[in-house]
Amino acid sequence: MNLTKIYAFSPFKSNLVQRPTSKTTINLSILEVLLLKCQSSKHFGQILSQMISTGLIRDTYAASRILKFSTDSHFNHVNYSHKIFDYIENPNGFICNTMMRAYLQLNQPQNTIFLYKSMLKNNVCIDNYTFPLLVQASTIRLSETEGKELHNHVIKTGFRSDVYVKNTLINMYAVCENMVDARQMFDESPVLDSVSWNSILAGYVQVGNVDEAKVIFHKMPMKNVIASNSMIVLLGRSGRMSEACQLFDEMMEKDVVSWTALISCYEQHGMYTQALDLFMQMCATGISIDEVVAVSVLSACAHLLVVQTGESVHGLVIRVGFESYVNLQNALIHMYSTCGDVMAAQKLFDTSSHLDQISWNSMISGYLKCGSLEKARELFDSMPKKDVVSWTTMISGYAQHDHFSETLALFQEMLHEDNKPDETTLVSVLSACTHFSALDQGKWIHTYIRKNGLKVNIILGTTLVDMYMKCGCVENALEVFNEMEEKGISSWNALILGLAMNGQVERSLDMFQEMKECGVTPNEVTFVAVLGACRHMGLVDAGRSYFDAMTRYYNVEPNIKHYGCMVDLLARAGLLKEAETLIDTMPIAPDIATWGALLGACRKHGNSEMGERIGRKLLELQPDHDGFHVLLSNIYASKGNWDSVLDIRGAMMRQGVVKIPGCSMIEANGAVHEFLAGDKSHAQINEIEEMLAEMEKRLKIMGYAPGTDEVLLDIDEEEKESTLFRHSEKLAIAYGLISIAPPTPIRIIKNLRICSDCHAAAKLISKAFNREIVVRDRHRFHHFKDGSCSCMEFW
Repeated sequence: MNLTKIYAFSPFKSNLVQRPTSKTTINLSILEVLLLKCQSSKHFGQILSQMISTGLIRDTYAASRILKFSTDSHFNHVNYSHKIFDYIENPNGFICNTMMRAYLQLNQPQNTIFLYKSMLKNNVCIDNYTFPLLVQASTIRLSETEGKELHNHVIKTGFRSDVYVKNTLINMYAVCENMVDARQMFDESPVLDSVSWNSILAGYVQVGNVDEAKVIFHKMPMKNVIASNSMIVLLGRSGRMSEACQLFDEMMEKDVVSWTALISCYEQHGMYTQALDLFMQMCATGISIDEVVAVSVLSACAHLLVVQTGESVHGLVIRVGFESYVNLQNALIHMYSTCGDVMAAQKLFDTSSHLDQISWNSMISGYLKCGSLEKARELFDSMPKKDVVSWTTMISGYAQHDHFSETLALFQEMLHEDNKPDETTLVSVLSACTHFSALDQGKWIHTYIRKNGLKVNIILGTTLVDMYMKCGCVENALEVFNEMEEKGISSWNALILGLAMNGQVERSLDMFQEMKECGVTPNEVTFVAVLGACRHMGLVDAGRSYFDAMTRYYNVEPNIKHYGCMVDLLARAGLLKEAETLIDTMPIAPDIATWGALLGACRKHGNSEMGERIGRKLLELQPDHDGFHVLLSNIYASKGNWDSVLDIRGAMMRQGVVKIPGCSMIEANGAVHEFLAGDKSHAQINEIEEMLAEMEKRLKIMGYAPGTDEVLLDIDEEEKESTLFRHSEKLAIAYGLISIAPPTPIRIIKNLRICSDCHAAAKLISKAFNREIVVRDRHRFHHFKDGSCSCMEFW
């Protein structure tokens, strides 16, 4: 390299380049003085010019000093230092090490390796400081292969016994998670210092090997703070919190990392109160907090909803002076929004000068948690960049607030924008599909999961099982369940409940038995599913047995849902008095749904006296409940007591109680269609009317007689028949017949319980049109095929 090149690169071009002089203007002593005073690249260029013009650059020691100063300075770029290095004639090991260390410190390990290769070509002398730098470079690159090659060079060059070299090799193997070779080097080393012990311990901590880490830790001659802190992290990460606490208490010396490690362990294991208590102790000792512990403590405050404590931590953060750190900003935004103070979160968001993706996502999540969906969407739409977390947060927010249409629409937009959903996104979308019984879209998502190789974890697998079950696709649900590598109690519960809802009660109870044989202990949700199965088929004795087994064998205390199932089971079976006695003797106050189950059974079994008494009681308890008004009105109507019917209807009008209209949804050609009773608003209403007429014609040939007792109004029979045939499920069936080609089943979801007339008509329609019809009503599934129903007339 010639002089022109280095001065062209230099920020200062000395006239000495053009008029070199042999007069000595600088020597080693003067150089040291000049370097002490050097504060700028311009001044440095002048010194370098003098060294080159006087030939002092050829002095190895002087060259090493100027290069070392250049690499350590904040004003010289590393490339500039490398040009100086290239100009030095016959660089020794120290000079080469200096250049390699400079690249290493700037996180350019590849350049360190390249430099070493050039040293080998030029036969530069290598010393015991060279190899540690090279091994560190391989460690940063996580290149174990490269590290092993360097290990061979160490052996060939005779540095294998150097403790400094050995420590870096132990660390390299440990970082690359090759604990076999790391341990072999450790065990073979004749000299072990604190770095050796800490390196091997750190390796075992990194790979999570608690047993070996404990062996090393207990053998350490001197247990320093670093080693103890590492063990606390490992024990906490492994769930051994009592051991982590014991080690913390035994430490003679603790630093901020010690406290932070244990507090973070508490927070990560959901022990939020303990995390805050330990943080208070830490503050009492006078130890200054750092960013990591503040983030953990703010997370604990968010989980405990203790905004006052969070505010105190916020004040402490401001006093310490790192409020502007983006991780802390995000933790504060999350804490305030989770605790309901979304205004404080918004203020932080608006005033922050260091917003990142997490900041935006945290703020959107905060609005969603507070129910401010419009503000969340406004912020979402204004994001400079959206990642999968942004999309998932917004989609999940819609789903959690029952905005299922928006959930599906935003999911379609996400796909259109070429964003790949993850497992969490798909769980929310599948929940929306389940609500709408949108089987086609649910199947598409299942196919997407398979094609993209997404892991079907417990949550996603259970959601798929639930979706298929609630769309009436039992075999698909069983296929997903059987393919799941890991099944949780929630997975079994979804299967047991789904089978029962779809009329496969015996299979449901068999699965309950299989679950126990697999070693899975049933919980309270399981027993809701099992008792529900008994309820769907009227298995009174089995229900009593399972109800008794809850406390006797599984230590599950019955809650209101279990009592509600038993009351419904007894009442549906006609054991009205026993059901009422159970309500009266419950150790907990019965809820409206439990009384409602008994009232509905009174209507079904014609016990007008009990029905009137319970109905009046329920109207006193909840005068705005439309269902109780309707049931009591129907009981009066069944007796022909039209005056009382008018009284009930009048009371409903005065109190503003509106009967929820029957609504049925059907998915056809990728879209969900909704029908209300008597609906005439559909775009294809003319075709639907024609199909209704055809349905009525075929059913009458088969001997169908409308069950006009379901229309409990004082109107003539002909008008009652007309009203019955415009129930929402019949409209949906008619649309299905004209829109869904056989043999695809017609799948309908209804918001209320299917009436007796629609149930009878659906059986006949399935036979008359040779179509399978699946109706999911408020309580269960009805699979109509060849003139029969899976419920076996018990619903």
